[in-house]
Amino acid sequence: MACLLVVDDERDIVELISRFAEHEGYTVDSAGNGAEAVALCRKNDYDLIILDIMMPGMDGFTVCKKIREEKEIPVIMLSALGAEYDKLMGFELGIDDYVVKPFSPRELMARVKAVLLRSGTDKQKNEIVIQGIRINTTAHEVFIDGEKKELTAKEYELLVYLVRNKGIALTRETILNAVWGYEYFGDNRTVDWQIKLLRGKLGQYRRCIVTLRGTGYRFDDKA
Repeated sequence: MACLLVVDDERDIVELISRFAEHEGYTVDSAGNGAEAVALCRKNDYDLIILDIMMPGMDGFTVCKKIREEKEIPVIMLSALGAEYDKLMGFELGIDDYVVKPFSPRELMARVKAVLLRSGTDKQKNEIVIQGIRINTTAHEVFIDGEKKELTAKEYELLVYLVRNKGIALTRETILNAVWGYEYFGDNRTVDWQIKLLRGKLGQYRRCIVTLRGTGYRFDDKA
């Protein structure tokens, strides 16, 4: 599983990127300024850095230079400016991609995946195995005790989300936002209905999706 470092002085941006990255299965560390980012890179090994340019104190260009003096880590730069100078400066430093704010978190995650694949550092496993449930995340296939199950796209996304958040209490609203997206205008009954359909395809492992009365659901492989 790839480990990302998100560097931005805007806390809301860090939290947004971290939430989407963790949903994709990445582990995430964060830094609120350049000095903190450099210190973390000296101490830890990261597979990719998402780095804001405009930060007080040490800007993103300087951070990138300092990190690259010691480690060769892929970098995606963020900028609110979108100026040609920023892009040229970034690419002269050898950054791997450049994203202009405001950006789509989903597009950013697609760029992260592309950079990791190009650099050969994408460590995400293409299989998730829990008891008799096997999920091939490359082929989007699910097997229950060795038997392939035909899941709809939303059933598959829901199962992967629940499994990747194993042991965590998830509200219906959280699930709705994560799986259907923030622009979806459905209600919580959508989640309940899809959970019911998904349980019907999991056989004996339907018990792993635990209903939390008045709250939502939790995936528990020990249930």
